[in-house]
Amino acid sequence: MKKSILKAYAKLIVRTGVAVKRGQPVLIKTNVSNEAFTAMVVEECYKAGATKVVVEWSSEAVARANYKYGKEKYLSELTPMQIASQHWQNDELPCMIWLDCDDPDAFGGLDMEKIARISSSLRKQIWPIRVLRENKYQWCIAACPSEAWAKKVFPELSKSKAVGALWQAILECSRAADGNGIANWDVHNENFRSKFEYLNSLDLRELKYKASNGTDLSVGLIPNMTFLGGGENTLGGIFFQPNIPSEEVFTTPMRGKAEGIVYSSKPLSYNGVLIENFSVRFHEGKAVEVHAEKGEEALKSILSIDEGSAYLGECAFVPYESPINQTGLLFYNTLFDENAACHLALGRGFSNLYKDFEKYTEDELQSFGINDSSSHVDFMIGTRDMSIVGIDSKGVEHKIFENGTWAF
Repeated sequence: MKKSILKAYAKLIVRTGVAVKRGQPVLIKTNVSNEAFTAMVVEECYKAGATKVVVEWSSEAVARANYKYGKEKYLSELTPMQIASQHWQNDELPCMIWLDCDDPDAFGGLDMEKIARISSSLRKQIWPIRVLRENKYQWCIAACPSEAWAKKVFPELSKSKAVGALWQAILECSRAADGNGIANWDVHNENFRSKFEYLNSLDLRELKYKASNGTDLSVGLIPNMTFLGGGENTLGGIFFQPNIPSEEVFTTPMRGKAEGIVYSSKPLSYNGVLIENFSVRFHEGKAVEVHAEKGEEALKSILSIDEGSAYLGECAFVPYESPINQTGLLFYNTLFDENAACHLALGRGFSNLYKDFEKYTEDELQSFGINDSSSHVDFMIGTRDMSIVGIDSKGVEHKIFENGTWAF
């Protein structure tokens, strides 16, 4: 991969992704295998005017050893250093970049119930601190290859060729393969705008999903809740791009208003375990029954993270012919696979989608029907023949999707 293309991709992440402004600090979270590209991103942050760039390194090998041999009691407690980091982020509001290159099979064979309990405990401790900075800072999740991830996607290739092939796929899906990512995303965001502005004009109250695989689901929507796609604004008015890539237009549904069953259209990689060919049945808004051919225990663990983790927090529209789906690849990574097809998310809803959300407290926003949870887990449901019908406040039906793509 040409160094100039990678530097342009790093610039896209910094300038369009988190939109670093002069005088802002930056926090980067990434894997120890990603040193070279992380250094490129750090350089671009300073060129954009960052005051300080802090990198938090992670290691799946170390995490695996901790989960396997560490005592749950101690792993479930935040350290003073971790708590201090959360308070620093609240005080300084650094731009946050997550460079994702996780191995989809990192935690295979481990005790998933133990991992789920540890993760749930840590989230519950972090969330009351983290929630204080919600919508106040810029953040972006983007990707770069690791050998383990690349070999999962391209098992027939050597490690070096697999990494090169995954780099090419990431750049193409991120609209950055030609080195003109920033300009490409300006156009992409305008296309998003035309879609979500039309949806917002409909005053929808319900969505009905149907597909030949058995999906038959009705989801209630919240009055005054909006649709959004592409970039968004902080409370301070800074426009940034949370996900690179992104092909979704999304909203937050009404808690307690979901009935029926939905079938997955792609595997879900969760905590290093692959969940395949699964279904989720909803009653009165809650996921009350799940089945999976593989990874069922991991799927069940998602529902028990906290009281809100079994309710829906997101409904997202992605056309079946999206650039990511057109690659024909399964990325084993939610950032990419969720943008290959329509998806739902279990867990926390997006309070910033409610009109004039800044005028309300979190308790008030939840009273309107926005689900509260410390987790947010996307899973893919879009198929080539999926239809989605929206019903407005007057009971009029509007075709949103037909044959897996936009109907307008």
